[in-house]
Amino acid sequence: MDTSMKQPPFYQKLAMVLVALIALVYIAVLGKEVLSPLIFSFLFAILLYPLCRFFEKRCKLPRGLASILSVIVFLGIILGIFYLLGTQFRSLSEDWPQFKEQVIYAIDSSQDWVAKTFNIDRSHQLNYLTDAAKKLLSSSTVVIGATVLSISSILLFLVFTFIYTFFILLYRTLIVDFLTAVFKEKHLNIVHEVLEQVQYIIRKYLIGLMIQIVIVSTITCLVLWLIGIKYAFLLGLLTGIINIIPYIGIFTAMLLSALITFATTATFSKALIVIVALIGIHALDSNILLPTVVGSKVKINAFVTVLGVFIGEMIWGIPGMFLSIPIIAVMKIVFDRVDELKPWGMLLGEETKK
Repeated sequence: MDTSMKQPPFYQKLAMVLVALIALVYIAVLGKEVLSPLIFSFLFAILLYPLCRFFEKRCKLPRGLASILSVIVFLGIILGIFYLLGTQFRSLSEDWPQFKEQVIYAIDSSQDWVAKTFNIDRSHQLNYLTDAAKKLLSSSTVVIGATVLSISSILLFLVFTFIYTFFILLYRTLIVDFLTAVFKEKHLNIVHEVLEQVQYIIRKYLIGLMIQIVIVSTITCLVLWLIGIKYAFLLGLLTGIINIIPYIGIFTAMLLSALITFATTATFSKALIVIVALIGIHALDSNILLPTVVGSKVKINAFVTVLGVFIGEMIWGIPGMFLSIPIIAVMKIVFDRVDELKPWGMLLGEETKK
């Protein structure tokens, strides 16, 4: 019998792959509100699994109580970080009058520079600023409404994320049994191997991110303290946290640090020194810390990483940028263990020396 009839032609395979990709992207966009917190919950559940097992085995607690205690501990750590940031911002609010004075001084200096450079007198500049202020005030209700809506959606996102995390820890055996029951019995060894490898890689990746936050925050605090910046701890902690957002985080941290430094020191030179220092810290992090601490846990090449972050931002925004690397890592683990998909796993990974 001719075996060539059993395999579909190349163009048919290509069409099926394209249709599957379009369907997956469409489902991801359509189900963003459900899938995004659910994937975050799976990541947090994998991270908290050893702690939950400790409560169950060592403390002899039932699984439900152990799961909720693990979530509460994790939530307490996050709230502690926010409390530290809140106390620092409360101290920063004391310098608000000085900040307003520096802004007014900067505007006056900019007006003088524009008048001397472009021969536009201050009255025309003032009229332009007045028109811009009127447009801003006319749209202020829309901006306030959008801000309130975004804050409420973030809070709702966090609430559902922690609820999902609790249920995933509680019903983890049922989820594993479902995954093993979906596939044939001859593939059970591969399924268990994939599940174990996914847990290991994701847990190591998240722990690596935490180590990176601690190291970057510590280095930034020390550098800014040596420079003589007033709120070195606040800026260092913000830089370490925001820096985990690929490519956007470091520029946001530089902008905030420069503004706060200018408001508290009243010198452009100090703000410029802070920007240069953060650029140096980012170079150290991206070339040494990130490949050593985080990159060693997830064997994905740089091109796929950049492409995945870009596609994740297009589909899910900032949450997609966070989730892109773990999702690609899980895809690579699956591809490497399925014969038909091994070439795709090879494409996602690092180049091997022959």
